[in-house]
Amino acid sequence: MKKAILSIAILGILFSTPVSAQTETSGREKVYRATHTKITELKHTKLKVNFDYQNEQMNGEEWLTASSYFYPSNEVTLDAKAMLIHEVALDNNGKKSPLQYDYKGDVLKITLDKVYQKNQDFTVYIKYTARPNEVKQKGSEAINDVKGLYFINAQGKLPDIPTQIWTQGETESSSAWFPTIDKPNQKTTQEIYMTVPDKYVTLSNGVLKDSSKETDGLRTDHWVMDKRHSPYLFFMGVGEYAIVKDKWKNIPVEYYIEKEYEPYAKQIYGNTPEMIDFFSKKLNYDFPWAKYAQISGRDYVSGAMENTTATLHGSDILQKPGQLVDENKWEDTIAHELFHHWFGDLVTAESWSNLTVNESFANYSEYLWNEYKYGKDQADYHQMTDVDMYIHSPNDFKKNLVRFTYGSREDVFDLVTYQKGGGILHMLRNYLGDEAFFAGMTDYLKTNEYQNAEAHQLRLSFEKVSGKDLNWFFNQWYFGSGNPKIDYSYTFEPVKKQVMVTINQTQELPFEFPLAIDVYDNGKPKRYTVWVNAEAKNTFNFETSKNPDLININADGVLLADITGSKTPEQNLMQFMGSKEFKSRYNALSDVKDQLGKNPTAIKLLAAALKDPFFRLRIEALQLMDLSNPDQMKMLGAEVEKLAGNDPKTLVQAAAISALAKTKDKKYSPIFEKGIGSISNAVKINSIAAIIDMDPSKEKMLSDKIDLDGASDSIIEKMLPIVVRNKVTSQMANIAQLVAFYPFLKFQNPELGKAAEEGYKLIMTSDNLKATENITKVLGQAKSQMGNNPQVNMMISQMLKDGLNKKMDLLKQNPQNAESINRQIDALNKSIENFK
Repeated sequence: MKKAILSIAILGILFSTPVSAQTETSGREKVYRATHTKITELKHTKLKVNFDYQNEQMNGEEWLTASSYFYPSNEVTLDAKAMLIHEVALDNNGKKSPLQYDYKGDVLKITLDKVYQKNQDFTVYIKYTARPNEVKQKGSEAINDVKGLYFINAQGKLPDIPTQIWTQGETESSSAWFPTIDKPNQKTTQEIYMTVPDKYVTLSNGVLKDSSKETDGLRTDHWVMDKRHSPYLFFMGVGEYAIVKDKWKNIPVEYYIEKEYEPYAKQIYGNTPEMIDFFSKKLNYDFPWAKYAQISGRDYVSGAMENTTATLHGSDILQKPGQLVDENKWEDTIAHELFHHWFGDLVTAESWSNLTVNESFANYSEYLWNEYKYGKDQADYHQMTDVDMYIHSPNDFKKNLVRFTYGSREDVFDLVTYQKGGGILHMLRNYLGDEAFFAGMTDYLKTNEYQNAEAHQLRLSFEKVSGKDLNWFFNQWYFGSGNPKIDYSYTFEPVKKQVMVTINQTQELPFEFPLAIDVYDNGKPKRYTVWVNAEAKNTFNFETSKNPDLININADGVLLADITGSKTPEQNLMQFMGSKEFKSRYNALSDVKDQLGKNPTAIKLLAAALKDPFFRLRIEALQLMDLSNPDQMKMLGAEVEKLAGNDPKTLVQAAAISALAKTKDKKYSPIFEKGIGSISNAVKINSIAAIIDMDPSKEKMLSDKIDLDGASDSIIEKMLPIVVRNKVTSQMANIAQLVAFYPFLKFQNPELGKAAEEGYKLIMTSDNLKATENITKVLGQAKSQMGNNPQVNMMISQMLKDGLNKKMDLLKQNPQNAESINRQIDALNKSIENFK
């Protein structure tokens, strides 16, 4: 699963607001979470289902084949949430014999006809009705609803929303649509007969074996998965989708896409076959399933989900050329969910405590794909932004990567399991070397294929391949919490011609780790890799001809640590020019922010960054500069003008246009006017903003051209007052992510906060379903990342209640729109409940 997470900019709004200290994420008492005891072993699950769209229910028949796992037993206990159980029987070659059963508390206990031994199979038949809207369990911050089975616009009353059905099993919600043992350490083959209106297509795990027409305009599709996988990975999808076909070798690759976006399917998903090929070769283990399909679902409850052979994405994946020409923002997620088909689907975490053996690898696959496809700088940039989210999340420092105590199993879907976990794998790769690291991954997969595993088995595979003892690594990074917090100093001894570097760890429990240190002598770096012991203070001596020009700690950017230190602009320029690694260049560039206007060397660094081959550094330099400053304009202006018109990356062009706009110089008007006609959303929106900055009288005329789909936080922030002043209703859904935080924005930027508050009121006083749901969605993400802060909860609750009152008034005034407005009221009520 790829969890939807907030940008660092929005997190900054929350974490820098002057509110009281935060408490633990779940707010619930933690208990030891043992792996589920296997009494029964699932073997095969056969389902026949049809859908009641009017009542949003599913009629089901199930044939569940299982056996006693080890000890003989005459009972089987199944999870079955909020169902009506109509019949339970033993099926013996088609002959049904009634069985006694007890169904209460979402648990179905069945008494078998006799005691069954280990590996003595039996088949239980269950006729039932799934009622997802009756599920009592509440959603979490990570997965905001747990109904398992979702009917989207089931009665077709909302004209702008397609009718869809999709399922979401993780963590334990598959049992809301079929009785099962809903634990990750169960695995079963499956087949599903899905009867649907003939106008809809279906998708499930495995392959479509056959399809037959029924009466009354219905059709039954028979899907078969002949390899074992866990119940939480079962999937059904139904809707009016186009199916765009692709392939990898002889394996079908399919993209189920809403018809409006069919022309762009290959732009969105088209790298999938290349990803399958790359991962298969990198892991020395070919894609293990019979097909691979991807589908999107409206109102999805998280980011995306790796249902075996049938990945479900949230509708944010649906992008048009104006967004895609800038950047396919969902490509990392596509890689992430695909990689789960090895780490997660093929080999599955035996418990939610060990979730990181699924999710950290999927997170790290994003690094691997970026490294292969776009280069190491892009991979390092991606991982830096990921790890920074963890580093700047104060709630997560005390959480172990493998967590046997937690309040809710969904608490482990967090920045530690994902982002920190991916950074830890990068350190392990660096320590072992590529050959041993990837061979260890292959051994783990081949040893545990179609089974379950935990972190210890991962360690054993890496130890088996490398011959190294890795307990020291796993004990501190997997079974411990936190990370090194480092400050450093150095002194030069002229007689010995040595520099002594002191590394101080300021956190409570010291770590041990390899550390790359660059010592700059006469402007040139020399790399040293040292071993830092698990002590508060470590010292190292290095040969140098004179007092070093610069000491660069963690020069390769591999160590997951919080490092503090200060450098002069001259040292930062030297580090930028002398470093091959992205993170050292990035740190040097971002470090001069406060020196601009005080030291001319800082401008020289910006000039160097504008010519850097990696476009993210060019963007960073453009965002740092202020061309209204004469010194900066003199040294940088001509180059920025070139970038605005000719850079191969539209995101750089857009950033350059924004930098030129600060001058308010009309000589750049032709660049801005041309930019309005660009296919690139980023170039277009920055050009509109530039023209309005220069001539505010054009604001109303240009406001209808604003398209903030996929826009950066900084652009949305800039355009928000314009959108609000001109009541650009088409963009209300796009500003929702910012206006949702207006109480906190008012502390930081009163003027922007006021505009955000007005935007919130506009959304709450209008029938805008998407905008309202975007507000509740982004607040749900925020809840998972900021923890349980009573003062923040109170502020958000009050904001939501005010919005709810406005929606209630709107409903009274517009009863003809009751379907849409009631849905918005439900979303607000659910969000209010989340913040209690």
